[in-house]
This record gives sequence, structure tokens and C-alpha cells, in this order.
Amino acid sequence: MLILGIESSCDETAAAVVRDGREIVSSIISSQIEMHRPYGGVVPELASREHLEKIEPVVKEALSKAGVTLRDIDAIAVTQGPGLVGSLLVGVCYAKALAWGLEKPLIGVNHIEGHVYSVVFENPPIEYPALALIVSGGHTNIFFIPEEGKYKVVSRTRDDAAGEAFDKVAKMLGLGYPGGPIIERLALEGDASKLKFPKAKISDGRPDLSFSGLKTAVARHIREAGIIVTPDGGPTQEIKDLAASFQTAVVHALVSTLEKLAVELGPRTLIVAGGVACNQALIGSARAAAARLGVPVHFPSKHLSTDNAAMIAAAGHAKLKAGVVSDMRMTADVTLRLQNYDLDQVDAKNKKVRYRV
Repeated sequence: MLILGIESSCDETAAAVVRDGREIVSSIISSQIEMHRPYGGVVPELASREHLEKIEPVVKEALSKAGVTLRDIDAIAVTQGPGLVGSLLVGVCYAKALAWGLEKPLIGVNHIEGHVYSVVFENPPIEYPALALIVSGGHTNIFFIPEEGKYKVVSRTRDDAAGEAFDKVAKMLGLGYPGGPIIERLALEGDASKLKFPKAKISDGRPDLSFSGLKTAVARHIREAGIIVTPDGGPTQEIKDLAASFQTAVVHALVSTLEKLAVELGPRTLIVAGGVACNQALIGSARAAAARLGVPVHFPSKHLSTDNAAMIAAAGHAKLKAGVVSDMRMTADVTLRLQNYDLDQVDAKNKKVRYRV
């Protein structure tokens, strides 16, 4: 079965052809990073205009590289949300037109669920229950997945997403956009033990995450230490040490929370996906945690960590197998949530989930 996937939730226009939910026949991504770089972030109106220009040639290239035509496609999967409304609408409207004209099934996919499925191409099959950390510029959540297609949010960021924090700290230091890869590169030459940034404590005791306080701590250190953010000759050792210390704080917050929840929920597989999942410090720390827990951990490759259409096609294939399709009333939904499972075995006294396999 061939699924055509279409992704346009933010600043990548992507299309892919995937066979049977696990084999990438073709995957094309048109990035807008250079367009948005001067602004230090994504400009929604510019993003949607670029999607309008790129979506047809990107889909045609994906079909051409796969050696198939639209008539060979069995279904069309498209990101329905969350994301930027203008960007989402371009992909959704294009996919609906194709599905209607070709009389093919249409499948609306949650973008975050797509990231969960980004690991299926290069890893062993996911054993359920699974615990998935989805971490990117727009999302930082941990999902408990008792079985395929069922999700429960067990941790979320209360403010900035982790990738957003990377971008904002890089901007404070005058390092450019996107910030994640730049900070990771500088951190390799820095001493993470130079600075100790605090991990946020959530007052209500939930295992949630917060990065705004960390961002404020970095800003305060820059100000109090008198760090020059645009030094001649490139970043100083002081900036490299700060980058390493900041990265370590983010990774520790993410992995310690993931590990704590894994001990509590007993998953058979850990998943770490999203744009930040290609950060080598995060990969190393998550692998160490998985080894301590005695469970496998799956990561997507770098190509599949960023927004792509192959993961949307894979998620769409799973929905189609389950008999879940969309009708022509389906439209972009910027608030689309991925949570349709209730953990009813909850200790009312301490509010801790007591699910066990």
C-alpha cells in the first residue's frame, strides 16, 4: 500500500511516498530556514506564502523520485495540526483537492503523532506500552502509549518548548538561527561544569517541564558576567562554557523526567523524537537512561527528526489500517490535541499513575 504524505505545519514543505507504513520510497523536504534566518524565527505570513509556491513542485518531485503517479497512490495523509494556521491550510487544502479529484481516502494526521511514527523506519517494531518524549521548537511533551494509536499526556512544558529555549538563548548570545545546532556545536568546546543552572520545580508536584526560568537564569548570567554577545573573532570560551552548561541543564531536565516516568509506568520501549532528538548530548543521555531501565530506546535519523512527510504517511497508514479516515469537512486545527486515553488507575491521594504492565 502506497501512502502520499504531505506536511506543511510550520516552515518545511514536505511530501513523501511510503510503502506499507515502514518503507520510505521517496521523501522531499523544502526548508525555509534561510528565508526566516534574518528574523531570528519563523514569520507565519512568509511561511504560508512559501508553502503555496512549493507544495505542488515538492509533491511532483516526491512522486517522480518514487517512480509512481497519483493514480498509483492508495491514500493521502496530511498534517491537520497543530501548527501555524496559514501553513497548515496550504497542505490541508491541497491534500483535500487531490483526495477528492482522485477519489482516494483522506487521512488527517496530528503532527505530534507523526513524530512518534518517525522512528518506525530505522528501528525494530515498537513494543507497547511505550513512552515517547517529543521535543522540538514547538512541542515538548511526554506521552504514555499503552497500545498503537492510544495516547496519554503524562508530562508537558508549562511554557517554552525545549527547542524554543535553544533558539532564544542563541539569540541572547548573538549566535544566529536556528539556535539548537549552533549551541550544540559550541557546547562541544565548552565546559558544562562551569555553570550550574537550576532545574525548574513544578509547585503542584506534576512531572511537568519548564524552561522559562532557565532562560531567565541565562539572561541574568549574561548581564551580571558582562558577556559580550557579539565578540570579534567569534564566540569566546566563556560563551562556549555557557552553551555547554545550558545544554546540559536542558538535557538533564528532559531525560530525568522521562526516566522517572518510565520507572513509574513500566514501558517496553522508549521513543525520543522531534527536532531536538538529533542533539547528540540528548541521545547519549537517553541511551544511558534506557540502559539503566533495561529497555530499548528508538530515535529517528537526522533527516526524520525535523518536520517531514514520511512520518505523516506512516501515521496515516496506521490510521487507515484501523479504519480511521477523514471526510471533506476536515480542516486545519491549530489546537489539535493528541490525547485519547485515560489512565483510570490513579491514586487519588498522591495523584500518581499506578499503571503497570
